[in-house]
Amino acid sequence: MDSLETVRRFYDETVHDEWERLDRHKVEYELSKRYMNRYMKPNDKVLDVGGGPGKYSLYLSELGCEVTLADLSRNNVAFALKKAEELGFPLRGVCADSRDLSAIEDGRYDHVLCMGPMYHLKAEQDRIGTIKECLRKLKPNGILFVAFVSSYSFVWDYLIRNPDLILMDERKAQLDCMLNDVDFTGVGFTDNFFIRPNDVLPFFEQFDLVKLHLMNCESFLYLREAELLNQSPEVAAAWLDLAEQVCEREDLLSMAEHFMYIARKKG
Repeated sequence: MDSLETVRRFYDETVHDEWERLDRHKVEYELSKRYMNRYMKPNDKVLDVGGGPGKYSLYLSELGCEVTLADLSRNNVAFALKKAEELGFPLRGVCADSRDLSAIEDGRYDHVLCMGPMYHLKAEQDRIGTIKECLRKLKPNGILFVAFVSSYSFVWDYLIRNPDLILMDERKAQLDCMLNDVDFTGVGFTDNFFIRPNDVLPFFEQFDLVKLHLMNCESFLYLREAELLNQSPEVAAAWLDLAEQVCEREDLLSMAEHFMYIARKKG
């Protein structure tokens, strides 16, 4: 089975878990939404590429945006459309590979989200092709949001969930990404590409973009997220406020599980 089909099958089989993931990782979700809210307004047209079961698509639909969700997994698209129907939101859904968005109109969207495909595109030319496709869909001066998983994410995940994995030889290549300071390409939770913090900005230098932000989507909170979510809403909100104020600091990028690069397409 090739990489594309491996990833498609993974997401077809994990729709409900993917839908619930951002409930478990509310720091990532809340900080990402705060940055979207800085730019998006009612009636804006949004394309959510690799949007999975539609967590962000439905949030933006509720804000009054006109949203199109495109995803590799038919089951994810079907789930998102059913949720939209239940909620009364006019979501459009398309099954598509991020490297070929020809079924979607060019130059139509005020904002394009690409918050998923970069986790899986192991070949550099596929990552480049996906960003080019996203830029074709954006209007001049439109805003692009691109998420990545950090190559250090294995270390944080293992520390939180199962520290004794460091003793397993088959995990060595994953953990050595931190030791060797390299990107990860291989089998993680499925076929994956995870990037070094220092490689994000150089990757985007080849595109006609004006950088607005590079944010750490968990700021400094990831290792204590579970405990934070057990606090009162007032306490949790205060920590999120602090996290938002420092999440673009370069010295905190290595603490991230996810990064989000936000840029304006040159007119």
